[in-house]
Amino acid sequence: MTLQPRRESILIIEDNRDIAEMVYAYLEGRGYLVDYAGDGVTGLHLAVTREWDAIVLDLILPGIDGVALCRRLREDAQRDPPVLMLTARDTLEDKVEGLQAGADDYLVKPFEVEELEARLRALIRRRRGLVTPTVLRVADLVLDLGTLAVTRAGVEIAVTPIGYRILRLLMRASPRVVIRREIEREVWGDEPPDSDALRTHLYTLRKSVDRPFGCALIRTVPGAGYRLAPPNE
Repeated sequence: MTLQPRRESILIIEDNRDIAEMVYAYLEGRGYLVDYAGDGVTGLHLAVTREWDAIVLDLILPGIDGVALCRRLREDAQRDPPVLMLTARDTLEDKVEGLQAGADDYLVKPFEVEELEARLRALIRRRRGLVTPTVLRVADLVLDLGTLAVTRAGVEIAVTPIGYRILRLLMRASPRVVIRREIEREVWGDEPPDSDALRTHLYTLRKSVDRPFGCALIRTVPGAGYRLAPPNE
């Protein structure tokens, strides 16, 4: 007997019926198992009561908005499926708010459904990467690859899932410079998002890792990329 490959499951939480039906039909036609919720309350219930390979989440929803839903999914329910957030708002502040709530990527409406699938595929691939149980240290910053815990000066730091991947790459490479394209490939594979996405994630990561401690470890190298190193290096 030949075993059939497992079909990835996608939850769509979107109150615009036309958009939801378009995404649903496309993903189902591409072989995914798809379910749909038209409001935040129903979406949160489905998100926490079933296992999903990824969630497509609208920002503005009736009942519970996307930011609150994502935060409750991460913090209250402790669930970690990749979340791709959809919104018609494209300011840096909106992106930061969504990413800080726990979203992994951000897609602005209107969008091409082919791009949405490519981003979902990249998120799913990244989540399935193997984790080696070891500890990375740079100065007083510690990342435990077994437990996923991040601490600095003994204080536990909360980082987003994509922020964690960026931090892991920078710490493994420390003190060398990591070029922008290398970071994008680590996070999104061969389908990087718009040019603001990496800058947004780094801004959020720096707020957690550097700002509360008064000493920057993550540094921009103009024209090259980014590096993470002790203050004296």
